[in-house]
Amino acid sequence: MTIENPYLMFLGDAADQLAAKVANGTRIWRPDWCIGQFRLPGCGADLGLPDMTMEEAAAAGVRTIIVGVANRGGIIPDSWVAELKRGLELGMNIASGLHNKVAEIPELVEIAKANGLRLDDVRHPTRNFSVANGIKRPGKRLLTVGTDCSVGKMFTSLAIEKEMRERGLKTSFRATGQTGIFIVGDGVSVDAVVADFISGATEWLTPANDPDHWDVVEGQGSLFHASYAGVTMGLIHGAQPDVLVVCHEAGRPHMRGLPDYELPPIPETIDFNLQAARLTNPQVRCAGVAVNTSHVSDADGEAFCRRVTEETGLPCVDTMKHGVGAIVDRIQAEEL
Repeated sequence: MTIENPYLMFLGDAADQLAAKVANGTRIWRPDWCIGQFRLPGCGADLGLPDMTMEEAAAAGVRTIIVGVANRGGIIPDSWVAELKRGLELGMNIASGLHNKVAEIPELVEIAKANGLRLDDVRHPTRNFSVANGIKRPGKRLLTVGTDCSVGKMFTSLAIEKEMRERGLKTSFRATGQTGIFIVGDGVSVDAVVADFISGATEWLTPANDPDHWDVVEGQGSLFHASYAGVTMGLIHGAQPDVLVVCHEAGRPHMRGLPDYELPPIPETIDFNLQAARLTNPQVRCAGVAVNTSHVSDADGEAFCRRVTEETGLPCVDTMKHGVGAIVDRIQAEEL
């Protein structure tokens, strides 16, 4: 699906900043598309964008209202519906990344049809996919993988794509989750694809391309996460990556949502992911490690990155503090 911009970021009554992480990620990477935010009374999130009414957003040229909240259960409360209806009446499309579908709310469907507008549920694919075939295809692909969920795979992928583009390389970011889709305007949310077709969907998302073109594929989940490893494996096999970049959060006490599971060591993470990726690309290699050090001191973060480099022989950076130039340097050096 393709999402029209510019956007109004709908925060509703999000309890806190974390609940608005979808909207916040979109704002960071596409500030030129995000021209305002809409907040209900009691909203605990703030993107630093101008607060707008639906009328003000329409007058400012907004094309799509982005429901940028990740709430418990992925629901659309009744308290949101009246405002979303008003947005449609004013000529704006709606796109949502929640599990509940805006396209299944009768009053929204009625107004959208009457006005020729779109209701896009980006978490739910709008087409069918074939089963993967694993056949080698032209083009180059990089996939971010992680020790856990929510360790910066999307941010790192976007940063690598940006760095490659600034160096004059042919490159595309391939979104595999709802926030990434809002950021680039299209993609496939692979966690909502039927399991047998995840690899096939990824092959479709990263088709044959010029031999020197890089698809930078947003990773999901982790091979070490008991809840989401299946999604990760499907992405690995379908992306057929030439390069992996491992992502990690320093100081995280346990796997996200699984307090009985420790995070795996980074060398082990590299080995497991390379072993899985060799099924569809025996020449795959790891080009570096990206660590989120925001939850430890600067000194501890720097020491952590140095230790990873010593253990792996690979560049280790904090994407937000150091940039990803060292990782792209490694990729380009190995291509010579």
